[in-house]
Amino acid sequence: MSKTIKVRTKMQDDSAVIRLLIKHPMSVQRVDKKTGEKIPAHFINKVKIDRNGESLINADWGQGVSKNPYLSFTLTGVQKGDRLMVSWHDNKGATDSTEVVL
Repeated sequence: MSKTIKVRTKMQDDSAVIRLLIKHPMSVQRVDKKTGEKIPAHFINKVKIDRNGESLINADWGQGVSKNPYLSFTLTGVQKGDRLMVSWHDNKGATDSTEVVL
């Protein structure tokens, strides 16, 4: 089970609304006011969403995305039992993923 990705789904007929919340600081590069040292940016740079092994979304993100990003979309042609795999990768090498059965 993912520690940083929350997924909510709502199915209606052959479509589903998918809502994702990713817990991540998404910080930009800044300077420590006391020491003057640069604090490096820390942000998600890749988000991938697959359904039943087929790629749906491959997103390249950057520093302009807010802390704890939220993503929502509607899928059509879904069936009960479809598997949705959500994963992300950040600029420091951290990753997380989760799988949800619709």
